Amino acid sequence: MNMHSPARMAEADVKRIAEGLLPELRTRALLAEEMRKVPAENIELLKKSGLLQTIQAAVCGGQELSMRAHVDVISTIAQGCNATAWVLGVYQAHSWMLGHFNEQAQRDVYGDTGEQAVAAVIGPRGRATRKADGSYVMSGFWPFASGNAAADWLLLGSEIFDDQGNKLDEGDLLVPKRELEVLDDWFVAGLQGTGSCSVKCTNLAIPSHRFLSLTALLENQTTPYTDPNAPNVFKSQAGPVLGLCIASGATGVARAALEEFLKVVPGKKVMYTAHISHEWQPLQRVLGEAASKIHAAELVLYRIADDIDEYAKRGEKMPMSVRGRIRMDIALVPKLCRDAIFDLLTIGGASGLSLRSPIQRAARNLQATCMHGFLLYDSGAEIYGKILLGLDPGTPVI
Repeated sequence: MNMHSPARMAEADVKRIAEGLLPELRTRALLAEEMRKVPAENIELLKKSGLLQTIQAAVCGGQELSMRAHVDVISTIAQGCNATAWVLGVYQAHSWMLGHFNEQAQRDVYGDTGEQAVAAVIGPRGRATRKADGSYVMSGFWPFASGNAAADWLLLGSEIFDDQGNKLDEGDLLVPKRELEVLDDWFVAGLQGTGSCSVKCTNLAIPSHRFLSLTALLENQTTPYTDPNAPNVFKSQAGPVLGLCIASGATGVARAALEEFLKVVPGKKVMYTAHISHEWQPLQRVLGEAASKIHAAELVLYRIADDIDEYAKRGEKMPMSVRGRIRMDIALVPKLCRDAIFDLLTIGGASGLSLRSPIQRAARNLQATCMHGFLLYDSGAEIYGKILLGLDPGTPVI
């Protein structure tokens, strides 16, 4: 493919580039929440900066960088706008998945520009029938399609059956948004700015080249895993990649909320007491614990990215023990951040109840992050515990 792409970025540059966008992103953080989607100006910033394409294939106009670079970008952008970081994280996950599709599907999406944002609901919520000619007919309802307002294409997960109703596989089908119905149903208490409206379709015909087996992807059986010349990033273990792409913004959100707390809380009177906030020992203790939790989450997050990158560089499939630990750690990161910010919100006083409070917005968004099915702490703990005991983890998404 012959595509225009933004100037190639070095791994060491992406964090600096992301930091350069923060002043402008901060001016629209509240607007994103009010609009219930990421402002179009933010999407254009991501495209022009090249950050949209951080882990996108070079043959598709992307930067083809590492998962550590992905974390640098998403965690930094989250310090300016959590909704933008969430949507960018999932866009990057989907551009990574498109690196496992065939060239014809990639050309359908990226054309000659390589600047396409792709939304998705990866889990197999739909039902598709594979016809004798290899094409598909799909119906379904997919909630939580984050960022679809700015996307022309979606990846939609479905169970795959033959004409006799026998289940063949689970996978994702690539669909133009114009062929879907988008519902205006994203009225929520957290991550409002992500525009995660539901989509649906009935008996939609899809050509054979727009299908990716989720089973094959999760078990390192797609072409990039078997091609010795494929870029390292596409040899990354799929389950950890997909989890990392939705967890990476949590630390940036928490870091920004901590900085806001240190700006607005010290010097306040603790009402109905004789205390000044920064001299009050309970607040000092909560602050110290919160800052430590955020730091710990950052360390865990980068350890996940580095482990993914290392196994990909060696072209090795991750052992289940490492995959299980990462499934647990991916849930631990947003939990540590949420707990830290809820503690700061509570001890910071009732002014934090304002819907304009960045600390309150961060707390709600982190709570919503922790409620994503892939990031449920109890599920992650159970899966890791089963693996440590030598039991069946009960899910292939590891």
